[in-house]
Amino acid sequence: MINTDKVSFKEMNFESSVDEALDAMGFKEPTPIQALAIPKILDGKDMIACAQTGTGKTAAFVLPILNKLAKNPNKSGKINTLIIAPTRELALQIDQQIEGFAYFTGVSSLPVYGGGDSGSWGQQKSALTKGADIIIATPGRLISHIQMGYVDLKHVQHFILDEADRMLDMGFFDDIMSIYSNLPEKKQNLLFSATMPSKIRKLANQILVEPESISIAISKPAAGVLQGAYILYDNQKIPLISSLLNGKKSYPSVLIFCSTRRMVKEINQTLNRSKFAAKMISSDLDQKEREEALLSFRAKKTQILVATDILARGIDIKEISLVINYDVPGDSADYVHRIGRTARADTTGVALTFVNQKDQQQFGIIEKFLEKEVPKIPMPPELGEVPAYEPSRRRPSGKGRPFRGGGGGRGGNNRGGGGGNNRNRNGGGGGRGGNNRGSSGGNRNGGGNNSGVNNNGGRNNDNKGGGDKRN
Repeated sequence: MINTDKVSFKEMNFESSVDEALDAMGFKEPTPIQALAIPKILDGKDMIACAQTGTGKTAAFVLPILNKLAKNPNKSGKINTLIIAPTRELALQIDQQIEGFAYFTGVSSLPVYGGGDSGSWGQQKSALTKGADIIIATPGRLISHIQMGYVDLKHVQHFILDEADRMLDMGFFDDIMSIYSNLPEKKQNLLFSATMPSKIRKLANQILVEPESISIAISKPAAGVLQGAYILYDNQKIPLISSLLNGKKSYPSVLIFCSTRRMVKEINQTLNRSKFAAKMISSDLDQKEREEALLSFRAKKTQILVATDILARGIDIKEISLVINYDVPGDSADYVHRIGRTARADTTGVALTFVNQKDQQQFGIIEKFLEKEVPKIPMPPELGEVPAYEPSRRRPSGKGRPFRGGGGGRGGNNRGGGGGNNRNRNGGGGGRGGNNRGSSGGNRNGGGNNSGVNNNGGRNNDNKGGGDKRN
């Protein structure tokens, strides 16, 4: 039995070509998920592993598969390993890691995803018909190829689902099972997930055979991350971003996380109107535009990148100075993942979370996980009063209108600016007020609390496009 505290890659007895790549890349000691998973995968066992992003789980399944192929080269001309990932960004990131680890092995790989030009379809078809050793695919694009009738998956020996929880959140269960039905009965199945809800257990029961189970506890944020939270109303979020960034050069790289692609687009447009150098990563963009946005952000030509959780999964950028959670993540693992994008490699960074009234209870749950209270930062006085922080108080959910500037806007009974019968004590003011047409409607002091979209984590149908559903 391997001692995960002291093990080195040398003790895993990899083929010399794999060891050479590890040496060249400076990999000496495996992470806990790698130390636990690699021996079991080398033994050919099915496995379900719970490990969050950033724990080294990609190498945990890539290295043993590469070692098998280095030891027994694939001469069949058929696909040996099929890896399914939720987004094209993650598929590309996995492929890049495989290229590095496989440099001295001669193992071939190709990502299969939508959004490219006509040439990429032909390249993907060639790899699928001639048999690349490893295919990394998004579900929708792979099914599109399968439906053309030329994809042979009957010789696949390893089937891997990466970030399976995200794929199920994005509605890919039927697609996964459709792909699975094209695979041979005898193969090794590996399932990796950041969380382990009941739907993942259901999927595991359908595709895994007597699996080994590994669970790596969610790690706490790095010590170098300076965390803070603003308690506010939705219509104060964009003005606060402007206040934080206007004329300041201390944050050369800012990553803003949102729960929905609609808000990604709206925030990006608002920031650009305010003359900020901002770009977005959204499924509304084609692959070339997304790659250009990332390249500009990496090169520090773009200060601000706005993205959803799912599309940000494939972003691997160092030296991000500020992470802003525009809304509270749906669970603690997502929170750790988001703010972990700053303070990498023993550097320091700042992570700020915007907490509206509806998200207070969820943020309280995250604080309990962190085992500490995240400092609450006072709102700049010019942005107005803010709600009290009462995370233990249950509040109705319900959607409002997204921020569209100022605090006004059409109110209805509960929709923004002067907001009808809304009894919040602070907010925009002005605007058409539902039951009243005065500047503050029927509110005590203006409303505005329900001016934002529902930002409370959970299943996020707005992100379905990001997974390349049918491209």
